[in-house]
Amino acid sequence: MKQLLSLALFAFCTLAASAQNMAKMNAWQDSLILLSNQMYNSASDAERMDSNFKFVKTLVSSLKETNAFFYGFQQLKNISILNSPDNAFRIFSWNIPLEDGSYLYYGSIQYQGATLKLTPFLDKTFEIKAVDTATLQPNNWYGAQYYDIIKLSAQHYILLGWKGHHADYSKKIIEILALSPQGEVSFGAPVFTDNPEARRKIFSYTKQASMYLQYNRNLNRIEFDHIVPADPSLKMNYKYYGPDLTFDGYRIKDNKLDFIENINLQNEYSGSDKEYLDPIQPKSKLKSGIK
Repeated sequence: MKQLLSLALFAFCTLAASAQNMAKMNAWQDSLILLSNQMYNSASDAERMDSNFKFVKTLVSSLKETNAFFYGFQQLKNISILNSPDNAFRIFSWNIPLEDGSYLYYGSIQYQGATLKLTPFLDKTFEIKAVDTATLQPNNWYGAQYYDIIKLSAQHYILLGWKGHHADYSKKIIEILALSPQGEVSFGAPVFTDNPEARRKIFSYTKQASMYLQYNRNLNRIEFDHIVPADPSLKMNYKYYGPDLTFDGYRIKDNKLDFIENINLQNEYSGSDKEYLDPIQPKSKLKSGIK
């Protein structure tokens, strides 16, 4: 009888602790929602950056709570949170839109574990040379807001991201995240069969267009618009680039991304796809590019 009472008391205390922990996390989420809205709706760059600084501090504090890794922050819409397919870590990423039409990016990996372990990313977009072929570190990150993660191999993951970049054009990116057995993090890997020198795939196109870039889980391939200049004379002038109504792809095969040209698109546009099509340049309020 005493044993049954002890078990019942333990179960009750566990449930009470879980409820208390959930209440704490909900309160943290409310604070983060308020700060994230200020990051996009404040009038000046200085105010948005100040809100972002407070957001980062509040997020780190929230992640120190017990079992915070398993809290999804479902109402925190301006921030992208992706769990790895093996649930070993998750990635936070977001952007701060600036008045000149450019963006700053922020992100971090949170690892599953009893104590908080983070790997923060430092956006150095405009300092990176030969970005298509560079292997990068977390403190030298080609910033983006990621919206999908796919397992490629034992140590590599594919990240699909949106990158507001310039007043006239945007980018989307196929990034490769590498995690070594020693816990080292890097970005970029030679996995693209159409270009052995490439470490990532970057698409640039006018802000007046949207680009389709999605993972088709049924066919195990990444599918995307073929992006071209409006006229051959406009090559490299990305504000005149856009989709030509054909599609290419990368089939995931033997730990590589195997290029396939002119595919038939079989992945129908869904409600979730629309969240990641690029916004037309906002006329008044700045906002997260991923929404």
